[in-house]
Amino acid sequence: MELWLLLILLGLFTYLIVKRSVATITRTPVWLLWLVMMTPALIWTGWILVYGEDTRMPPVLEIAPFVVCPLLYWVLIQMGRRESNTPSTKTQEMAATNQSQNPTEVKAVVPPVPVSSYRPIDKTEETNLRNCFPWSIYYLQNIDYRPQAVICRGKLRSNPEVAYKTIRENIENLFSDRFFVVFQEGLNKDPFFALVPNPQAHPETRQNTEPLKRPGLALALLVVTLLTTTLVGVEIAGVSNSQLQSNPALLLAGWPYAVALIAILGIHEISHYLTAQYYKIRTTLPYFIPVPFFLGTFGAFIQRRSPIPNRKALFDVGIASALAGFVVALPLLWWGLAHSAVVPLSDQSNILNFTSLNPRFSLFLTVLSKLALGTEFTSNMAIKLHPVAVAAYIGFVWTAFKLMPVGHLDGGHIVHAMFGQRTGATIGQVTRLLMLGLSLVQTDLFIWAIFLFLIPVADEPALNDVSELDNKRDFGGLLALALLVSILLPVPGTITQWLNI
Repeated sequence: MELWLLLILLGLFTYLIVKRSVATITRTPVWLLWLVMMTPALIWTGWILVYGEDTRMPPVLEIAPFVVCPLLYWVLIQMGRRESNTPSTKTQEMAATNQSQNPTEVKAVVPPVPVSSYRPIDKTEETNLRNCFPWSIYYLQNIDYRPQAVICRGKLRSNPEVAYKTIRENIENLFSDRFFVVFQEGLNKDPFFALVPNPQAHPETRQNTEPLKRPGLALALLVVTLLTTTLVGVEIAGVSNSQLQSNPALLLAGWPYAVALIAILGIHEISHYLTAQYYKIRTTLPYFIPVPFFLGTFGAFIQRRSPIPNRKALFDVGIASALAGFVVALPLLWWGLAHSAVVPLSDQSNILNFTSLNPRFSLFLTVLSKLALGTEFTSNMAIKLHPVAVAAYIGFVWTAFKLMPVGHLDGGHIVHAMFGQRTGATIGQVTRLLMLGLSLVQTDLFIWAIFLFLIPVADEPALNDVSELDNKRDFGGLLALALLVSILLPVPGTITQWLNI
């Protein structure tokens, strides 16, 4: 049942990503692209159903789909690629050079621009635009027109932050809010400016925009999620349906799990929201996703409705939520482990078995378990988690996944802000391959590897994607990545001997 549930969730997640990312740039049917991306998961599931979980899949069969399927996916997209004679209406993405020779230069996150509202600048406006670039700050050499942006290329002659601030103010004085001003590095590392149409400048777009804040909906989803997680918490606490029906007061037994899990997930998303508000980034309120089975929830999310202003804001948005979730999960996990029971280690003990958890897949979790349980936790013991420990463990795993330096995950934001968009994308691709290799050793991590391959490897750029971080943020980012490594790194044999675990 759990296998089928994971496959269904993965299928829905994959379909939404494929439809959102490529449906408007290719004529290839979405269902075919979805099937290609789901092939590794389908092969994996089919093997388990036929041969069982105890029979190891041949390494070639595990790795080959991850090599063949992405190539086939790319070929299918290119075969059906649409001609770009008008501005694209891809949701929340406007790529200024999608059809250019440098296809990854500009990718600013803005809502779709209606074709009827798009208006290129005229000759007079071009002359005025050239005057927006002081030669002592940014020496403008040429202006290149693209279907979705106006690209201004030249030589940077001052501090990137000063240059962006000065030129953005000049362009805003000239065009008001008609354009977003994007500052990004090209393939040759030379910074360039791009003027991307701002759909919020169009009255018809404003009228059709859905409300940004829906407190009633957010509160209703929170209440429903509290109910569904409480019901799951009752089951985790060992209360049967017959006992619950005969004594409804036993419903309170599910509260420790529900409150702990909602606190961790909620603080994570609230940190996103508050940091975004600090930088004046338009976002929705945090919304929980309740489900009446599995964990009681599929987590929480917020939607960003405006671009991120600079790499500093990108870094802060990414690290604030990750660290906030970790800070809340850590004491809850400590308390939950201290109130958990130890059970004999068996063949059923793994990282997904809450009644017989084997924490040795993670150096960090192993050390924390030893500190919380003391001498009770020995080499032949696993852990039967307390309901609070279950919730904190789920939050712990969720935080670790969000710290993965891939695409739009928090870790992806962090490495992008630290090293730049292209280097961040390279780190993301290496991370996906390393996770695939690690999953061959620790098969329970295979689902992580699949999800990472479904996430676009390149993060979306900030408006000012050239100005670098300060040393404090760079150091904080390295600490966050070190924390992720300590979570994913299996405990070395010397440490297991030293701790007698």
